[in-house]
Amino acid sequence: MAKIMSETAYKATMERIEELLSLVDEDTPMSDKNLIELELLSNLVADYDDEHYPIKRPSLMDVIKLRMYEMKINQNKLSEMLNVSPSRVSDYLTGRSEPTLKIARDISKKLDIDANIVLGV
Repeated sequence: MAKIMSETAYKATMERIEELLSLVDEDTPMSDKNLIELELLSNLVADYDDEHYPIKRPSLMDVIKLRMYEMKINQNKLSEMLNVSPSRVSDYLTGRSEPTLKIARDISKKLDIDANIVLGV
């Protein structure tokens, strides 16, 4: 099998992977037929997933909201941290406005978000 061609084949392959997972562990030799089959099927599933269920790059808004949640801060606290108005933070979080380079740098540093994500690189 070179490629999974349908959702039915995908589901059947996933079921077989579940069966194989119970037959192998970290001590299974690399030459074991179950481990070999598991690796081959896993690669096929990964290819199918990449094609049919791609993971999109998160938006800056989503990343900022996640960091705010993780840091347990609200929009008012973020506005204080960035030294901008709460309405400006709201504009960033809704996509109505993009941060200036200075604010983008502050977002990166103060929220510990990779600069490439903040700059959209």
